[in-house]
Amino acid sequence: MSAELSNRAAEAVELARKAGADDVWATAVQQRSVQFEYRKGALEKVQDTTSRALAVQVYANGRYSSHQTTDLEPERMKGFLAEAVAITRALEPDPSRQITPPELFRDRPGQPLDLVDARVQQIDRDQRVAWCRAIDEVAAAHERVISATGAVEDGSSQSASASSNGFLGMQESTYCWYGASVTLKDRGDRRAEDGFYAGGTHLEALPQPGKVAQVALDRALARLDSEKGPTSRTAMVVDARAAASLVGRLLGPANAQSIQQGRSFWAGLTGQKAFSDKLTLIDDPLIPRGLGSRHYDSEGISAKVLPIIEAGVVRNLYVDTYYGRKAGLAPTTGSRSNLRVQTGRHSLEQLLAEVGNGIYVTSWLGGNTDGTTGDFSLGLRGHVIENGRIGRPVGEMNVTGNLRSLFSRLELVGNDPYPYSTTLAPSLVFSGVDFSGA
Repeated sequence: MSAELSNRAAEAVELARKAGADDVWATAVQQRSVQFEYRKGALEKVQDTTSRALAVQVYANGRYSSHQTTDLEPERMKGFLAEAVAITRALEPDPSRQITPPELFRDRPGQPLDLVDARVQQIDRDQRVAWCRAIDEVAAAHERVISATGAVEDGSSQSASASSNGFLGMQESTYCWYGASVTLKDRGDRRAEDGFYAGGTHLEALPQPGKVAQVALDRALARLDSEKGPTSRTAMVVDARAAASLVGRLLGPANAQSIQQGRSFWAGLTGQKAFSDKLTLIDDPLIPRGLGSRHYDSEGISAKVLPIIEAGVVRNLYVDTYYGRKAGLAPTTGSRSNLRVQTGRHSLEQLLAEVGNGIYVTSWLGGNTDGTTGDFSLGLRGHVIENGRIGRPVGEMNVTGNLRSLFSRLELVGNDPYPYSTTLAPSLVFSGVDFSGA
């Protein structure tokens, strides 16, 4: 299939050039996704989807446009591409839109990333149902359970890209996820709920379905008798799963587009010590079996390990070719791959003991972040930390502040990175955080 996709991408480039394009970038993709949901001893949802698509970026007479089709039949592709070129030539010029310079294709890494598991491609209906039953047996095994929904999703993705200036590349990966969402009867009409899912590119790296379901049930049970948390200024311990989301908010505006448009608090920070020296973030696309691993990005820029923050000092930003050209920044890569947060030496238990008293955040419940200023207000669920231990569950409270200021007060970093994410973040400890609640 990868060879066929490669042929389609190369053919699209040639057809668009014949139709009058100066330069062309084409990507052909095929994806398959299978989803099973299981509740009260029966399948509730079965969905098996396979899709193919061709995306092209056309550069003609100083103008640019992008187009997509799901019809890869050669004769119809010819008409589609001729129309795409004609549309492009009628647009306003944009001198900053240029195809990726070929020098950025050089030094593409060749080491295997091991992103394909043949066992994932061989999963059948019986196996998915067996996993669902194993999850349901554990997740629903408590007298307070009102609803327990188990889910399994697996699939694969193949893509091939070609360009008029010499790029040709193919990438392929598989994935499998499973877990459960659990709702419990709480006091009166109240409900307690939580869940847990594990996933990756290879089956052998996943915990048994029953163990994943037990974590989901335990997380929901821990929410029973939750109360509104106290209004206070205190230490905050963010567990590894929630830390990944918080780091993502920090990096949200760390890109050339946001900076060029005046919507980023990262502007002017490169080379500056802007955060705690406990914070080191590295974008690493070359992690074997990593959920965000790749040999090149969507523009064909060759993958490389990219330090974003080193001991609090900003080293690099995410810079694509278009907004990099407009902002006067050298391109690095336009999108994140895997993000590694450098770990510390403390376990979660040791972090809690060091803190003594504070708030332990297990998940975020909406909220907003202003990328221009870094100001944020986030809802949360978690627990009070009392005498170095996890205490009563709390919710219905917000944490507010500024992301740059918050990450300047990062005091401790755990040794427990969350593995089921493209952001491999451990538990984090911040001092002097403002909480609003009761």
